Amino acid sequence: MSAKSETQHYVLCIRNEKYPASLEARKIYERVLDPQAEAHGQIRVIDESGEDYLYPQELFIPIEIPEEATRAFAHDS
Repeated sequence: MSAKSETQHYVLCIRNEKYPASLEARKIYERVLDPQAEAHGQIRVIDESGEDYLYPQELFIPIEIPEEATRAFAHDS
């Protein structure tokens, strides 16, 4: 297993108000750890644009992904 897949984290978008073009409710997003942002109530995720952006934490819930799914989600370039 690569170091990248060991450090990947995922969240489920539970609401997308104010961000309908960037987020889809009930969709899983990859979370980018950003302790500084989280200290301010924000979470960094890779959104529909393919880039990572900050959003309010209350729009997401953390989820655990089985190892097999984590490998499937991993996008090795």
